[in-house]
Amino acid sequence: MGVKIEVFRMMLYLSFPVAMFWISNQAEYFEEYIVKRKRKELEDFKERMRARKEQRMLKEMSLESKS
Repeated sequence: MGVKIEVFRMMLYLSFPVAMFWISNQAEYFEEYIVKRKRKELEDFKERMRARKEQRMLKEMSLESKS
């Protein structure tokens, strides 16, 4: 009985890393996720730059109106 459990554990220890490696190297699984994440990061970056530019323009306009 003990030998069967040990054999099962060894098979699990050997097959789990191989399975994870195989899954992580399948481009179909992760390509869409990565593209969506990068697109969202790019949109967030654009929004931050737009807000900075807007703040800068408002500050310049307020300085001009005070002068």
